[in-house]
Amino acid sequence: MKGYYGLSESTGPVSRSNGPEEIRRWGSAGKLTPGCEAKIVDPDTSYAGDPGATSATLEPNGWLRTGDICYIDEEGFLFVVDRLKELIKYKGYQVAPAELEQLLQSYPEIVDAAVIPYPDEEAGQVPMAFLVKQPQSSINERDILDFVAKQVAPYKKIRRVAFVSSIPRSPAGKILRRDLRNMAFPALPSSKM
Repeated sequence: MKGYYGLSESTGPVSRSNGPEEIRRWGSAGKLTPGCEAKIVDPDTSYAGDPGATSATLEPNGWLRTGDICYIDEEGFLFVVDRLKELIKYKGYQVAPAELEQLLQSYPEIVDAAVIPYPDEEAGQVPMAFLVKQPQSSINERDILDFVAKQVAPYKKIRRVAFVSSIPRSPAGKILRRDLRNMAFPALPSSKM
């Protein structure tokens, strides 16, 4: 399977995998396409700028702020890890839902998984998992909480679990986290998340 990464806000493809060697680089979105440049910045120390939508997306020096959490390895391969706005803020720590989703999907009785931030008075937000079980599975919330707790730092632990028949996804396969938030707390305004 070839890896690609692109943005509708830019010229389209930003990176791609070419040839068998690059395709073998598991998890990579390939190398930057000719004529494309990327800049990896620390979201806590980069340009804050104007509060307007344009300034939040386009920096004065022309860089497009994508909101993607990425890194480029020593061989020039781009890896997209998660979305900045999807990070869970737990007591000052940032927790990437994608990391927890990957771990949950490694559990033999889990078919699909999604993680969202759940409001918490003490912590700010806690990770909440939505899980699709294998048919006839007998796993329960405690099984999942224990499984994750043994493998992650304490601040990354799943604190809530909901079992669902399917994870809502867009036609492109992206998790529809807004739908999950509506399922978790239908009366809570989306601005609280």
